[in-house]
Amino acid sequence: MALYHRDGEALLRRDDAELLRIEPWGRDGLRVRVTRNPQIDLSQNWALLNGPETPFPDSHAESGVRDPVRGNGSPARSAASIGLQDASGHHARGATVTNGNITATINEEGWINFTNARGAVLLEEFWRNRKRLDRFTSPLNQDAREIQGNLGGAWRLCFRFEAREGEKIYGLGQYQDPYLDKKGSTLELAHRNGQSSVPFYVSSLGYGFLWNNPAVGRVDFARNVTQWSASVSDQADYWICAADTPAEILERYTAVTGRVPEMPEYGLGFTQCRMRYRNQAELMGVAREHKRRGLPMDMIVADFFHWPVQGDWRFDEEDWPDVPGMVAELKSLGIELMVSIWPTVDTRSENRAAMEEAGYLIQAERSHRINMNWMGETAFFDATNPGARAFIWEKARENYFKHGIKTFWLDEAEPEFGIYDFDLFRYWLGPALKVTNVYPMLYLKAFYDGLRAEGVENPLNLVRTAWAGSQRYGALAWSGDIHSSFRSLREQLAAGLSMGMAGIPWWTTDIGGFHSGRTDSEEFRELLVRWFQWGTFCPVFRLHGDRLPFRPPEPAIRNGIQRFGSGSDNEIWSFGEKAYPVLCAHLRLRERLRPYVRSLHRAASETGAPIMRPLFYDFPGDAQAWEHESAYMFGPDLLVAPILEAGSTERDVYLPAGARWTNAHTGEVHEGGRTVRAEAPWEHIPLFLRDGATLPIREE
Repeated sequence: MALYHRDGEALLRRDDAELLRIEPWGRDGLRVRVTRNPQIDLSQNWALLNGPETPFPDSHAESGVRDPVRGNGSPARSAASIGLQDASGHHARGATVTNGNITATINEEGWINFTNARGAVLLEEFWRNRKRLDRFTSPLNQDAREIQGNLGGAWRLCFRFEAREGEKIYGLGQYQDPYLDKKGSTLELAHRNGQSSVPFYVSSLGYGFLWNNPAVGRVDFARNVTQWSASVSDQADYWICAADTPAEILERYTAVTGRVPEMPEYGLGFTQCRMRYRNQAELMGVAREHKRRGLPMDMIVADFFHWPVQGDWRFDEEDWPDVPGMVAELKSLGIELMVSIWPTVDTRSENRAAMEEAGYLIQAERSHRINMNWMGETAFFDATNPGARAFIWEKARENYFKHGIKTFWLDEAEPEFGIYDFDLFRYWLGPALKVTNVYPMLYLKAFYDGLRAEGVENPLNLVRTAWAGSQRYGALAWSGDIHSSFRSLREQLAAGLSMGMAGIPWWTTDIGGFHSGRTDSEEFRELLVRWFQWGTFCPVFRLHGDRLPFRPPEPAIRNGIQRFGSGSDNEIWSFGEKAYPVLCAHLRLRERLRPYVRSLHRAASETGAPIMRPLFYDFPGDAQAWEHESAYMFGPDLLVAPILEAGSTERDVYLPAGARWTNAHTGEVHEGGRTVRAEAPWEHIPLFLRDGATLPIREE
C-alpha cells in the first residue's frame, strides 16, 4: 500500500520506486512532479517562477515599473487543503489536494484526476491495467505514468491522459501548419527555425496545462489518448490550473511564469528591415529617405554579418566607420537601431580561445565541436552557463550598448544545429536531449539581465524562438525564415494566435515572407500588400525579407574571411506604384492606432492578455466563435479578417454573438452571431469595430 505524508502544503506519495509530489502553485493551480529517483529535485523550476507563493502583478496598478520576473501585488495562492481518504495517516488509501478552483484526487490505485469547484472532470490520467478497479479492468497493463530507464542514466518519460470528445486545444507555441485547434495534432517538443515549442495549452474544458520540461520529446493529442513524452529527464513536472474563461486561464498561467514588461514606445510603430543593409551608408540612406518622404519609422535593423567574424560581436570598422555618429543621427530622426546578435563563434573569432578555455561553448558528446558549418566552422555559446551569458553580454555592452544601442535581434536562438541530432550535443546544464528547449529563454535572459543592470527598465529583444516563460525576459518572438506564399501567410496567422494563447504576447512575422519573394513580380507584390495590411494589426509591425535577386558581396573575401551579400531592396517604395500608396496608408493607420496599441501592450504586461487572440477569447460563450480560425480580435475592440488567398477581393467573416459590429470602412452595422460577406479591395482588408468603438481606422 502506498505511503502518504505532507511536506508543508505539499502531498507526497511513495509507491515502491515512484515518488509523487502535488502542491498548490499559484491561484487555482497545482504542480505535479514524479520521479523514480530517491528524491524529487526541488532546485529547478524551469518555466515556473521561484516558489509556489510567487506574487503576480495587480491588474489595477496605476504607476511604477513592474519587473515581470519578480512580480508584485497580491499573493498568487488561493486557500489550499489536503485530505487523506483514510484517517490512518501513512496508510491512507487515497488523497485529495485542493487549491481554490481545482482539486486533484488520487484514488486507491494511484491514478489522478483533476476537477473544478463544480466537480466537473477537467483532466484524468489514462490507465489500462488490472489495478484500475474503480471502473474496469484491462489486460493491456499500460500505466499512465511510464518512467523507464535510459542506458547511461536518467529516465525516459511517457505520461498519458484520457482524451475527451469535443475538447479543443489552443496554444503550444508556433508550428508551420494552418491549425489553430491542435486537437488531433502530433507536435515535436523541440525548436527549429520557424518552430517554437511552448508546451502550454488552454483547453476548451476550462483548464490550462504546462508540461514543465525542457527535454526533447513529443505530444500527441489523439482521439484515443493525450500523450506527453520526454527522451531524457530526471523527473516529470507539470502544472495545471482551472478557470472559467481563456482570459482567466492565461492570467493564472502568466502569474506563475511571468509577464512581458511594458512595451517601449519604439516597439509600437513600424520597424524597417532587410536581409541585409551592407554598410552604414546604405542603412542611413534608407532611414533618411523614409523621413524625407514623411513616413513613420520607429526602428531600423542592422542584420547579420555586420561583424568581421562570427563571435566577434562588433561592427566591422570598414563598413561601419562611425557607429556612435550613426546611432546619434538615427535618434535625432526618432529611430532606434536594432542590432543582430548570433550565438555562433567561429574558429577564427577573436573570442574563440577564451571561450573554449572557460567552457563557454556547447560541447560535443562525440566527434568534432562544429555545431554549424555555414560561412565558417562555428560552435554556439552555451546560454545555460551563467558565465557564458555574462561573457556575451559584456561584449555586447562594450561594442553596442555604450554606443546607445539598447535593443537586439537574438537570431539562431533554437539554436539551429547544422544537424538536428540532439544526442550529439551537451550543455553546461546537461545533455541537449534533456535541456535544449530552455536555450532560447536563457539566451534572452543574458540580454534582459544585462540591460536591466544598465538601467533599461523595459528590455525589448527580437528572438527567433521562445519557450515557456520567455515572455518575462522581454521576448519578441518571430516566426522564422518562412516562405513567401499565401500558404505561408495562412500558417503565420495560426502561429501568431497560438503564441499568444501560449503566453507569448509579443510576436511578429517577416512581412511578405523571408524566402523567394521577387520585388518585380506582380504575384509577390499582391502577397506583400496583403501581408503588410495584416501586419498592421500584429503586436509588432515589421517588414523583413530576403528579396530576389540576390546581390553577391563585393569583395567576396576580405582579410581571408568570406563575406555575405544582400537581398534586393525591401523598402515600401520597392514594390511598384500600385502598392506604394496602400503601404503608406497603412503606415499612417498604425500611427493613428498607436494609443490603442499602447493600451493592448499595457494589458499584456498587467494581465498576460494576448494582443492578437482568437475570437473565442473575448466571446467564450459563443460556440461558433470556437469554430472560426481565419479572423481574430486585435484587442477587445477590433475584429481583423486578413485576406489569405491570392486574387480575393471579398471574404466571409463571422461576427461573434453578444456584440454589434460596425464595418470600419463602410459604417454598416451588423448584429453578432452571423456571417457576413465583406469587401476586400486592393486598398484594405475587412475590419469590424465592436459595440460602437471609435478607433481611427479611416483617414480623415
